Amino acid sequence: MGKLLASLASGIVFGIGMAVSGMTNTTRVQGFLDFFGAWDPTLAFVMGGGLLVTTLGYRFVLRNPAPLFACSFSLPTRTDIDKPLLIGAAIFGIGWGLVGYCPGPALAGLTYGYAPTLAFIPAMILGLLLAHKITAKT
Repeated sequence: MGKLLASLASGIVFGIGMAVSGMTNTTRVQGFLDFFGAWDPTLAFVMGGGLLVTTLGYRFVLRNPAPLFACSFSLPTRTDIDKPLLIGAAIFGIGWGLVGYCPGPALAGLTYGYAPTLAFIPAMILGLLLAHKITAKT
């Protein structure tokens, strides 16, 4: 139960952070990607703040023998850059640039009830399921 509540609390804090920082506003995200037009640097500050918190947080958290709600840490072990990683990153980046959403802010954006967001979520889920099906064959 503690793991579920911690996950819920983390998700709520993340969603509030996305809303307060304006990252649920697709125009703001697309403005960041518009280098030669009306460039909006807000996303760079949000990313920088997240990177700072993560960097400091990992230094403290990894000093513990295990996380609070698991037997051990689950850290990535692969460091190679392969074709599926590059293709996935390209698809993600193109979709992010076209729509202005990545999964976290899109879910947080559901609270506004905008039609484009409500259309994006099922498309995102369909894409995730399709990617899972494609990668399961390889």
